[in-house]
Parts: sequence; C-alpha cells; structure tokens
Amino acid sequence: MATDWVAWHDQYATDAALLRRLEVVRRLIRTALDSAPAGEIHAVSMCAGDGRDILGVLADHPRRRDVRARLVELEPALVERARAEVGRHDLEGVEVLCSDAGRTDAYEGAVPAQVVLVCGVFGNITDDDIRGTIDHLPELCAPGASVVWTRGSFDPDITPRVRRWFRDAGFVELDFVRVPESTATVGLQRLRAEPRPFLGGVQLFTFLAEEERPSRKNR
Repeated sequence: MATDWVAWHDQYATDAALLRRLEVVRRLIRTALDSAPAGEIHAVSMCAGDGRDILGVLADHPRRRDVRARLVELEPALVERARAEVGRHDLEGVEVLCSDAGRTDAYEGAVPAQVVLVCGVFGNITDDDIRGTIDHLPELCAPGASVVWTRGSFDPDITPRVRRWFRDAGFVELDFVRVPESTATVGLQRLRAEPRPFLGGVQLFTFLAEEERPSRKNR
C-alpha cells in the first residue's frame, strides 16, 4: 500500500494543477542554474520527494555536469524513485539521501550551495517553523545563492508574510508566481546578505500531523 507521500506524488499523473506548479518550479530552477557562476554548482533540495523538479531540469540542462546536488527525502520509496531517475539520466553529481530534511545535519558536506530548493515544505509545518527555516537559510547558502520555494495561498494566505520573512533574512525577491487555476505560489529569492557559517544539529522544522497540515486542511 502506498504511503501518504507516495500517493501524493502519484497525483502528478492526473492533477493538472500540480503539473502547472511543477512547470513553474522547473522554470525557476532553470533560471537559478543559468545565473550561477562558472564552475561547480552546489544544490540542495529539502523534502525532495522523487526529485522530479530538479532532475527534470538537469536531464537536459547545458550545465548538468557542473551540478553537485544533494536531494534529501525521508520516504524510502520516493528515495528509490529519485535514485532511479538519477541513474536513468546519468547524473553522476547527484546524491539522494534518505534522511530528515528538517535537520541541518542532512546538508553537512553539501553546503554552501548556490541553489537551495524548499518546495513542498511550507504548507506542512507551523508558521514559526517557516520563519525559523528562512532565518537559517543563509547558513546553507553560498554568496548570491538562489532559493526556490512554494506555499499555497489558501485561507489564511500567509505568502505576504513569507515573502517579508525572506526579505528580513537578507534575501531579495526575483520572482513570485501565482500558479493559474490553483492556490499554489512559487517564489525565487536571491541572497543579498553575507552567508553565515553552517550550524549542524539544528532542527529547522517538523512536519505536522496530517490533519494539522495547512496543505491538507485546505484540499
């Protein structure tokens, strides 16, 4: 029997709104990769699922061989799907780690990163955890790093606060997209402040019980 998160990912086969969000996320990831400086591009993805967002971009991106990425996902079935895609596209620089993406220990050795993905996270945690995660992002970022994030605009719509929290943490907004015919929003932020040293052992966030997640209560 599929777990909750495996079943959620299976909806990509039929859910047009999810596919529209995926296309926006991929577009912003491509923008982030295109603007990265010459040389290796380090990337990390929190709660990466089966990795279809960044792996779908890297499959044909001209800088695919420059990318050293760590995808962090706790659901073993999704980890195996992502690893299969990494192998299918021959992405030697991509590692898929089965671990708790809410702890900074999962990113040790993979940061500072030029590209950080926080997609599918903010709709499943408390507002305080969202702000705390954003506050800690400069510890995962290289100078001028790009952060791609998602959050539903369902009632109550906290996306204005999320965007302000990024600004308060030293980021500048490059793009913010309301996905048509859905509640999904996708943002692209660029770090303008100085990065901070990496801190291990920090709990960034903890997923709420299913019935408490804003993304589930607003389905």
